Amino acid sequence: MRTLKINKLIGGGAAAAVLAGAMAMSAGSAQAAGINGVTNCSAPGGKQEMGALLGAVAGGLLGNKVGGKHPTGETVIGAGVGAAAGSAIGCQMQKKDERQAYARGSTYTRNGYRLSSAIAPASYSKLGDTFVANRTVNLRSAPTTNSGRVGSLRTGERFQAMAHVRGTDWILVGQGGVGVGYVHQAYVQPEGYRYARY
Repeated sequence: MRTLKINKLIGGGAAAAVLAGAMAMSAGSAQAAGINGVTNCSAPGGKQEMGALLGAVAGGLLGNKVGGKHPTGETVIGAGVGAAAGSAIGCQMQKKDERQAYARGSTYTRNGYRLSSAIAPASYSKLGDTFVANRTVNLRSAPTTNSGRVGSLRTGERFQAMAHVRGTDWILVGQGGVGVGYVHQAYVQPEGYRYARY
C-alpha cells in the first residue's frame, strides 16, 4: 500500500514537471508571437516565468496528492491554477522592481530608448529632431497633463525631440541621449519652423 502511494506521488510529480515544461515552452512561443500569456508581464524581468514554473509544479503535486482514484485530472488542474497564481505573483514582483528602479534616479532602456528612471515608458515613433519651446512649459513624468512634473523648458529653449508618443500629442524630450520627460506638442515646434502669417 505504501509503495503504491509513493509511486502515485512520483507519477503525479513527473506529470506536473512535464506539464510545467510544456507550459513554459508554449508560453515562450506565445510571447515570441506577441500573444499575451502566462509569462507576458508589462514589466521586465524573469520572476514571472519562474513563478509560473514553480506554481505549476507545486500546484500539480498538490492536485495529485488530493486526487482520488484518478489523480491525473487533479494534477493538471492544480498545475494550471498554480502556474496562473505563480505568474501573477511574479509579475507583481517585477512591477515592484521596476517602480523601485524609477525611484533610484538611474536610467533604464525600454523599446530601444534610454530613459530617466523618473519617467514612465510609452510606445514611441522616432523623431530625433531639434525642437524649440514656444513658451515656458512643464516636462511630465508620463504623457498626460495630470502626471508629475519632472522639469521644465523655457521659452525659446532648444531640446532634442527623441520620439513622438504613439496615439498622443506628446513628445519625449531628450538630454544627452536620455529621455528626461514629456512635453505636449502644442507648446513646441521644430527648430527653424515658421508659422505662416496672414
